[in-house]
Amino acid sequence: MTNLFDITGRTAFVTGSSRGLGHALATGLAEAGANVVLHGRGGDTLEQAAERLRALGQGAIATVSFDVTDAAAVEEGVGRLIAEHGCPEILVNNAGVQRRAPITEFAAQDWDDVVATNLSSAFYVSQPVARAMSERGSGKIINIGSVQSMLARQTIAPYSASKGGIVMLTKGMAADLARFNIQVNAISPGYFATEMNRDLWTDEAFNTWVINRTPAQRWGRFEELVGALVFLASDASSFVSGQNIFVDGGMTSVV
Repeated sequence: MTNLFDITGRTAFVTGSSRGLGHALATGLAEAGANVVLHGRGGDTLEQAAERLRALGQGAIATVSFDVTDAAAVEEGVGRLIAEHGCPEILVNNAGVQRRAPITEFAAQDWDDVVATNLSSAFYVSQPVARAMSERGSGKIINIGSVQSMLARQTIAPYSASKGGIVMLTKGMAADLARFNIQVNAISPGYFATEMNRDLWTDEAFNTWVINRTPAQRWGRFEELVGALVFLASDASSFVSGQNIFVDGGMTSVV
């Protein structure tokens, strides 16, 4: 039974994985035995992230850097990745950004940035990877959504729209790719403390709201995402596609 969850030696590519949630996901895959290709903007942050994973002594760790919001750069970057490391068995579309303002004051450029980073990038990256996976006849694509894929809050309407779009993109990709033995699913985390939401978890009032709003009565821990991730990355989910798994301590189950 444990062999169903074994991803030892498989190559996983995680976008936006030099820090925060993406790095935690990449770490979980590395600890499960995968060879991981980290992605970021380059520089010291990306290399330091790679060194932390290499220190685990598990699989091979590599890095790649390109702008996920630039379709041409993605095509070139993914092509380079495949040429150097082969087509990944596992793709995790995690790259994301957050901007906050009331909808009546939200700048058009900020809307474009949020949609490009959170939604368009998943399409851009998945397309060339899925072509290579289709030729091989297998693959796992895991898109990272959010509780905001289902729920809205004040000042983050564009973020909610982009994460809702991720869920529907997941379903559409599953419809197209399942016949090639490619499973496409989403993981939607609840509230986890990251650099991107530092202003929230350091705010006493908001921290109290999260605890009271979540049936588990706490924020999530990064390691609690790894079980769902490994499940969706492994043969255990070979007949699961187009699904969105909330890892949110029960938040989306209650009013």
